[in-house]
Amino acid sequence: MKLAILSQDAGLYSTSRLKTAAEERGYQVKVVDYMRCYINVSSDSPCVMYAGKRLEDYDAIIPRIGASNTFYGTAIVRQFELMNVLSANGSQAISRSRDKLRCMQILAKEKVGLPITGFAHSTQDTDGLLNMVGGAPAVIKLIEGTQGIGVVLAETHTSAKSMIEAFRGLSAHILVQEFIKEAQGEDIRAFVVGDKVVAAMRRKAAKGEFRANIHRGGKSEKIDLTDAETETALLASRAVGLNVAGVDMLRSNTGPKVLEINSSPGLQGIEGATGINIAGLIMEYLEKAMTVGRNFNG
Repeated sequence: MKLAILSQDAGLYSTSRLKTAAEERGYQVKVVDYMRCYINVSSDSPCVMYAGKRLEDYDAIIPRIGASNTFYGTAIVRQFELMNVLSANGSQAISRSRDKLRCMQILAKEKVGLPITGFAHSTQDTDGLLNMVGGAPAVIKLIEGTQGIGVVLAETHTSAKSMIEAFRGLSAHILVQEFIKEAQGEDIRAFVVGDKVVAAMRRKAAKGEFRANIHRGGKSEKIDLTDAETETALLASRAVGLNVAGVDMLRSNTGPKVLEINSSPGLQGIEGATGINIAGLIMEYLEKAMTVGRNFNG
């Protein structure tokens, strides 16, 4: 198999692990900085150019698109799809997962458990918005963000109003969510590959922090999911259309609640916590897809 990993940094743990796993299987593999790619959009001879040369004859790509580069990155993924190259995650699915509001609406349609979530444009309706999600404390998050960046906890009604007005004053689109107190600063990352949850870990927030992301200092450990958590993770990834996904959930008194779905989930934290060779499992899944001729590019 000839494989391209779309990543801006070949030295990142996840990129490096995927490259190593591919090489161990005898693949021809190249890390391609998708932000340096440019494309020829034509009906007769579409192509992707990189460093003055055509990128062609690839069997598959693994997109590792940064959140701040979603628009350009998914355009490059779409171009590969136009060239009938297999993509571990399709461009449309990546776009869905990156828009938190759109993602939540898709999950709500499929009856996936979610925190009560509000969205509004006018700051004149802030009181009603906060009351809708159960009042303070409330979580306020940017629609586009990752690794816990752009997520804040407002402890009081007054501070929540101030934060919402500040964000809206910067023309930032935000979601307001109920605070799941019983989660006690812990969340769950379920790692989905294809139709299986291949690994799961629990992350606990650092002292004085409510976000459990490892990038925010959270600690992780391997866990076994309940049947309901496994079903929720698989339903969420299928609803958005992702084949490789990190599904983040909270344990609440009314069952698992999905916080977000990551289309480029990091491998370091979960491989370290579980000891599972997830990079290898992703390669196995790509091999199977090539064998059965499955089209991932949803």
